Amino acid sequence: MEIYGTSRQQEGTKSNEDAFLVGRGQIPFAALADGSGSAQQAARSALALFHRLISEATVEEVERFPTWEGWTRLLDSLLLGGAQSTFVAIALLPGRIVGTSTGDSRLYLIPMDGEIQILTEDAQKFRLGSGKVIPYPIHRRVQPGDVLMLMSDGAWTPLNLTKMMALRAKALSRHFSEFPVIFLDEAGKNGRADDMTVVAIKVL
Repeated sequence: MEIYGTSRQQEGTKSNEDAFLVGRGQIPFAALADGSGSAQQAARSALALFHRLISEATVEEVERFPTWEGWTRLLDSLLLGGAQSTFVAIALLPGRIVGTSTGDSRLYLIPMDGEIQILTEDAQKFRLGSGKVIPYPIHRRVQPGDVLMLMSDGAWTPLNLTKMMALRAKALSRHFSEFPVIFLDEAGKNGRADDMTVVAIKVL
């Protein structure tokens, strides 16, 4: 795989409440968290615990959704009573992805051909720290050339699927490291009303 992430903070602010994490080890993974309020630390705390959990897990554990469900509930407990955060994370296994989502950060599948799909459209909007999370299962076959994008709401809200389809052709003509930059440039061209983050993964 190839994987690149980019984040930009809201205009006029000094901190970014989004955070992302990537792993390129035995089990490649990507995760994104978007804290609410003055919550930069909430997103980072959630990802720090997730990093420890997935780093200690076996492939057999990672490929089972109950593992992800348990991890998400632990993250929910970690932030309970404080600032809340969205959470979307996936791991790449041979020929497929597995993961989970809660909150309004999204995971998109951008195939080489065909329509862009929102893989987390039906995820519950409860955030980590609410005590109400309902982890949404992600399990999808992927093939070489497919692109997966984790996006915070600041990044995806200004971009409908029609705009994203137009951006796909432009992005695929450049080096893949520019993929998240192209989407963030378009999302923020009329100003950045929120922090915005994109993590892009290309299946090889």
